[in-house]
Amino acid sequence: MATFLFDKTVFGPVISRRLGVSLGINLLPNDSKFCNYNCIYCECGWTNSQDKFKKNLPSREKVKLELSKKLADMKQNQNNLDVITFAGNGEPTIHPDFAEIIDDTIEERNQHFPNARIAVLSNATMIKNQKVYDALHKVDDNILKIDSAFQETNLLFNNPLRKFDLKNHISNLKTFKKNLTIQTMFLHGTYENRIVDNTTEKEIAAWIDIIKDIKPKRVMIYTIHRDTPSSGLEKVPIEKLNQIAEMVRLLNIEVQVSG
Repeated sequence: MATFLFDKTVFGPVISRRLGVSLGINLLPNDSKFCNYNCIYCECGWTNSQDKFKKNLPSREKVKLELSKKLADMKQNQNNLDVITFAGNGEPTIHPDFAEIIDDTIEERNQHFPNARIAVLSNATMIKNQKVYDALHKVDDNILKIDSAFQETNLLFNNPLRKFDLKNHISNLKTFKKNLTIQTMFLHGTYENRIVDNTTEKEIAAWIDIIKDIKPKRVMIYTIHRDTPSSGLEKVPIEKLNQIAEMVRLLNIEVQVSG
């Protein structure tokens, strides 16, 4: 199926389902996906060989220059801005200058739109890196992903390109001590003749348990919005997402639903 790539380093602003008026920053190549996951539902498509894309990452200087110019133009035109969001064509925290770019972004935000938030959408695989970990604590919304409470389901959904251990992943998330948002993609269908479904009673009960354990300040649950690289996947009805959300609210945790 057709997939979606951002063709600029600084893009938008766009209306985000979850974040409002969002100016995006893509720290990955503008013509291909660059990620340490190969999620079956990723709107950017399949992850290709990584080595040939490393040289195409935008420099720290390029990101700052483009962001500064865009923010200045938006301010001059009296545009609204809710959030600056690191997302784009893969995993933003694998950029070697991610921490320094966060510092630059905070500086530019404070100068042009001091009330705007800074958000990072991440799969959380790099939070064991101290510089990445510290940088995420500087932003307003570090939105970190976990799609299931089961190792096998995470491997099926995310296809990590390096070793993934769910217990370690959860332990690392817990160290944020509520200063994080958990993001989970819910879907069902088939992939390579295997059933894909993290909305069963067993899956949801176990997922609620890890939400209790991690204790995030917020949870974002969502489902497929654009085309996916695997054609056998289906959206989860909004009614089902709202049922899951109510279970989270019983934990006194804020939850946001995007159908």
